[in-house]
Amino acid sequence: MYNTDLPTRAELPSSRQLLRSTAIAVVAAAGILVTIVLPAEYGIDPTGIGRPLGLTEMGEIKMQLAAEAAADRAASQPQPASAPATSPAAAPDQRSSLIGTVFARLVIGSAAAQAAPAARSDETTIALRPNQGLEVKLEMRRGARVAYTWSATGPVNFDLHGEPPNPPRNFSHSYRNGRGSSGEQGDFTAAFDGTHGWFWRNRSGRDVTVTLRTNGDYQRVIRP
Repeated sequence: MYNTDLPTRAELPSSRQLLRSTAIAVVAAAGILVTIVLPAEYGIDPTGIGRPLGLTEMGEIKMQLAAEAAADRAASQPQPASAPATSPAAAPDQRSSLIGTVFARLVIGSAAAQAAPAARSDETTIALRPNQGLEVKLEMRRGARVAYTWSATGPVNFDLHGEPPNPPRNFSHSYRNGRGSSGEQGDFTAAFDGTHGWFWRNRSGRDVTVTLRTNGDYQRVIRP
């Protein structure tokens, strides 16, 4: 039986060659970051190459859709209501009942949170006036997968994104977005526990109806 000979010291790359290869890799990575990643993802084009290639416009669209979605979400969040004052003269049996109710809700909520979501299917339809933006979200666990298809009666801008519970200000994880689309289909896997779904904005100048069909592992549909 023949075994391959081990390389000799002379055949191994020297430290100088390794450093040169590392330097070349770093320079190449920096070049890709500046010429491709920054224009395509963030609309930042320090070299001016991204504009003729269409990458800068792609990044600007992503940032605009993300900003519009964040602004609409911030505007639609209800203000927290003032907590009602607790009467110190409440009867002991009323207090015991209140404590028991809260405890039961906590237990039920904990059990529901630990239960694995069952596969389900839904069809959701929303109407958009000109320049109006709305979103439909799915409550999902990390690693859950959903297949989807949606269609619109006119061109709309869209952003498929996700948010964890109590996210930092303006935080949003984008899966896919686009402009002037009349429909999309595909699937995605939740990157974390939270809500994941679509934000649509109607730029057509006329009323548009969007119909969304979903199938997969999610607890519920959150719609306007």
